[in-house]
Amino acid sequence: MTYTIGEIEELTGIKQNILRYWETVIPGFAPRKDLGGRRVYTERDFEIVLRLKHLIYERKFTIEGARNEILHESQAYEDHAEAMNTIRELRTELTKLYFEIKKGRK
Repeated sequence: MTYTIGEIEELTGIKQNILRYWETVIPGFAPRKDLGGRRVYTERDFEIVLRLKHLIYERKFTIEGARNEILHESQAYEDHAEAMNTIRELRTELTKLYFEIKKGRK
């Protein structure tokens, strides 16, 4: 599902000018634009807005502090995703070995 900037404002209460500002200071937060140049927010973008809102308005982080927290969380997610890919690769190799050993016993 995608959202317009107006829908994001309505859902989160964050003004459009603030959303556009966040795009300039938060790495990885850059909603794509459609052919008409209008911003199109994905579910991931929406999650980032909610996270930023929580960090800035509820936990009282500065913009830079929220940016650093988002970067830290992003790195942790990437590390987790990389570990999961390694586990999948190992599982595939182990499964191949299992079937080769099983085939050799017959």
